[in-house]
Amino acid sequence: MAIIRPFEALRPPVHLAPRVAALPYDVMDVEEARQMAGENSDSFLHISRPEIDLPASVDPHADEVHRQGKLNLQRFIERKVLIQEAAPCYYIYRQRMGSIIQTGLVACSAVDDYVTGAIKKHEHTRADKEEDRIKHIDTLDANDEPVFYIFRDNPEVETILSEASYEPPDYNFTTNDGVSHKLWVVADPYLIDHLTKLFSNIPTLYVADGHHRSAAAAKVRDLRKAANPNHTGNEEYNFFLTVIFPESQLNIMPYNRVVKDLNGLDAAQFLASVATCFEVTPVSAPLAPEARHQFGMYLGGQWYQLQAKPELTDEGSTVGRLDVSILQNHLLHPVLGIENPRTDKRISFVGGIRGLDELVRLVDSGEYAVAFSMHPTGIKELMDLADDDQIMPPKSTWFEPKLRSGLFVHLLS
Repeated sequence: MAIIRPFEALRPPVHLAPRVAALPYDVMDVEEARQMAGENSDSFLHISRPEIDLPASVDPHADEVHRQGKLNLQRFIERKVLIQEAAPCYYIYRQRMGSIIQTGLVACSAVDDYVTGAIKKHEHTRADKEEDRIKHIDTLDANDEPVFYIFRDNPEVETILSEASYEPPDYNFTTNDGVSHKLWVVADPYLIDHLTKLFSNIPTLYVADGHHRSAAAAKVRDLRKAANPNHTGNEEYNFFLTVIFPESQLNIMPYNRVVKDLNGLDAAQFLASVATCFEVTPVSAPLAPEARHQFGMYLGGQWYQLQAKPELTDEGSTVGRLDVSILQNHLLHPVLGIENPRTDKRISFVGGIRGLDELVRLVDSGEYAVAFSMHPTGIKELMDLADDDQIMPPKSTWFEPKLRSGLFVHLLS
């Protein structure tokens, strides 16, 4: 069952919420974060990306950075940019991006659920990124950014979340990317108890985005448990910050790929190698694949459609038939020499929200040699694979809209 509980969030006063709210730490580099924060001293990026307040020469993973984040959090509290809730609450968070509307429950989920597998994951974590998140959370003494979770559609829960819109929201603002954000505070003890019981009958939650934050929350719990001779299991560090959405409301965008070189091949040799496993057709415009097993490729100023040959899609495991696996196993690895996309510095990943123009820009700049546009992985594929304890290739999914950080923070002590 899914164990959730309310918490006393640190959150901004209503008039500051638009200034505080920021994109997640991992969708930007340091320079982009500096530009996004700009002259805004209230931007949550000062906490989630505290290296922006230090010289560019400082390693963004250094202990100094995490200490700066702690200092910035304390300053936000002192300046009343973030104020702690008087009693434990749930929160209902609704985002609208064009025609996409997703409404989720902000709650603390149990570390034990992650450890026992009641929270299902679909990606491996990287040790270096996990260690960085452990230091960040432990030094901050807080979950500063929520993990994005999914539950299989549950009409009763969804009705409660939907009915939140009958009352004026506590927060209501639109960010500069056109995404609308509304937040309702759920303080009614009866409704809190009812939601807690409803989730206790939901057997499984699924990680959509935030594998490293989930794993780090578990490691921080272990560290604090070992250091606490009076550990009971009820301490705040046994729970971590999540926003949980019903599956039918979520939108997965493609996660595209760019590679720095052609692995020693010239363009003609590369195209000939690709043609052994894919039907290659030049096209006159940028290509966003409209069906599974179809890919766009941008090379030397020309777009191509790649169609995986039938033998690639009719054999192997369920994971092996995913588009991200087909591209990796039959092109990126054998042709371009990308053996491990999790660690190879020659490959980068571009979220679908950036569009095909970003792929063209990266290749035309000379920084990359070739780009691949993908068809998005399906929500059902993700959950079914997670149920079977199978692991998807890295960077298989890109969810939009992104949760905004800074609207709720969970203190660990």
